[in-house]
Amino acid sequence: MENKIIAKRIFDFHKSTFDSTFNSLTILQQQMEKMFLEFVQRSAWFPAEGKAAINEWGNMCEKGRCDFKEAIDNSFKQWEEYFAAGESAFSGEADAAVKADKTKMSKATI
Repeated sequence: MENKIIAKRIFDFHKSTFDSTFNSLTILQQQMEKMFLEFVQRSAWFPAEGKAAINEWGNMCEKGRCDFKEAIDNSFKQWEEYFAAGESAFSGEADAAVKADKTKMSKATI
């Protein structure tokens, strides 16, 4: 039982670490994109086709980031389901063990 608890805590730690790191990197990427787009928009020498390409590039980065986050969240969800299934199976085993102990104790007192 202790191994499952430790594994669950490690999993929770990794999930929270990933979430906060991903959020920090998302904010950083958005700020860099905002600065770059501002620079491009204010540059008179930058061609309109280049500006359109940069906007498309930013949209593709956003979509890729969202797809990556969704894939990781789905993986975490599968692991959470695995741990939940393990906990329910373990609780059933624990209930059976408690009943067996009670039976042994009642037979010993008779």
